[in-house]
Amino acid sequence: MQLKDQVAIVTGGSRGIGKAIVQALAKEGAKVAFVYRGSQQAAEELQAAITQAGGTAKAVQADVADPEAAKKVVAGVLAEWGRVDILVNNAGVIRDGLFLRMDAQAWKDVLSTNLDGTFYFCRAVVEQMALRQRFGRIVNVSSVAADFVNAGQANYAASKGAVNSLTRALAKEFGGRNVTVNAVAPGFIETDMSEAVRNKAGDLIAKAVPLKRLGKPEDIASVVVFLCGPAAAYVTGQVITVDGGLSLGAGHG
Repeated sequence: MQLKDQVAIVTGGSRGIGKAIVQALAKEGAKVAFVYRGSQQAAEELQAAITQAGGTAKAVQADVADPEAAKKVVAGVLAEWGRVDILVNNAGVIRDGLFLRMDAQAWKDVLSTNLDGTFYFCRAVVEQMALRQRFGRIVNVSSVAADFVNAGQANYAASKGAVNSLTRALAKEFGGRNVTVNAVAPGFIETDMSEAVRNKAGDLIAKAVPLKRLGKPEDIASVVVFLCGPAAAYVTGQVITVDGGLSLGAGHG
């Protein structure tokens, strides 16, 4: 249990990739507070399952796009568990649509959750990590869409590209205080968010992946655990692509 007694916060933790990350961190011994926005039943079920398995988890309802939410979540975790060792910014939304038809609200919704939410939570934990503990692990969940852009995802691609840049900037700023900041960029993963695309072109996508399958949430969670653990102590400012080789492009057989 490489993360025994460490305290983690995971946003967007009740379903999909976030759920797998919460489970993986708890399995490694971390106490995990995970944030959900609307999936109360799923959040309660996940909390109960981890508790029954002997782990420690706490579901916290909040909207990461709310500037005050991160402060409240972090304050609550510090009051209960005394420290924050790990932050995983996983909460994200999509509002796909061609740019000519994209209104300001669709742009704002995606940037507010994907980018602003990441900023708010990083800002809320970094004083504890960098100044008081002089230890911390921040992992931002990005996307291959930051670099390999699909039509109709201008807002999503912009948000994830900005997350990558923020990751590198914070790694530079806080490395001297033993706080690492990295990002994981998933490819096509079997989640609710990707369901519409998978229903239309899942088989074609799988054939285009060198590993010949779509990713599973656990594939991302295992990399997040690595980045949070002692084996990654000298890794910071990196965006690690986890896409089965899809971003290698055509011609791989």
